[in-house]
Amino acid sequence: MLTTDRLILRQWRPEDLAPLSVLNADPKVMKFFPSPLTVEQTKRSMQRFSAGIEAHGFGFWAAEQRDTGELMGFIGLQHAPDDLACAPAIEIGWRLMHTFWGEGYAPEGARAVLAFAYSDLKLDSVISFTAAANKPSRRVMQKIGMWHDGAGDFEHPSVHEGSPLKSHVLYRHKTTDPIAF
Repeated sequence: MLTTDRLILRQWRPEDLAPLSVLNADPKVMKFFPSPLTVEQTKRSMQRFSAGIEAHGFGFWAAEQRDTGELMGFIGLQHAPDDLACAPAIEIGWRLMHTFWGEGYAPEGARAVLAFAYSDLKLDSVISFTAAANKPSRRVMQKIGMWHDGAGDFEHPSVHEGSPLKSHVLYRHKTTDPIAF
C-alpha cells in the first residue's frame, strides 16, 4: 500500500468491482480506448491487477480517496504488454473517474508510484504510453517529469487499422530524472 496526502493506493477488494465497472463503462473516461468495458471485462481486469500485486509486489492499485474512502480508479505499475515494441518494460498508468479530473490526483499518485519504483523496486526506468490524441494523460506524464521519446512512438497492435487511436506516443522516466512536483 502507498499513501499520499489525499490518496491510498491499495490491493483490490470485492466491493471495488461495482465502482470500477462504472468507471470502465463511462464513455468520457474511455474516450481514448477502443471501447468501454463490460462488467465481465472489468472483473477480469481487476483479478489480473490483484494477481499482479500478489505476484510482483506492484500493479495497478485501487486508488482510494483518503478522506472519504471512495474508490477513484487506479494508479500503479505493470509489465508492458509483450506485443509492444517498448517491451520488456515497466509501465506506469492511471485511470480515474472523471469527477476527480483536474484536481491533481493522477500526478500526486503517479509521483508516489515513481518514488516507489525507484526506491523499493530499484528500477532504472519506467515508461508510459497513450493514444497520441490523449492530451490529458500526456499532460500528467509531463507533470511528473516524464519525457516524450518520439523514436519510441508506435502503432498499437491491439487497435484496429484506421482508428484515430492506433497511433501511440511513448514517454520515459529514468531514475536519474527528477520527479517533477
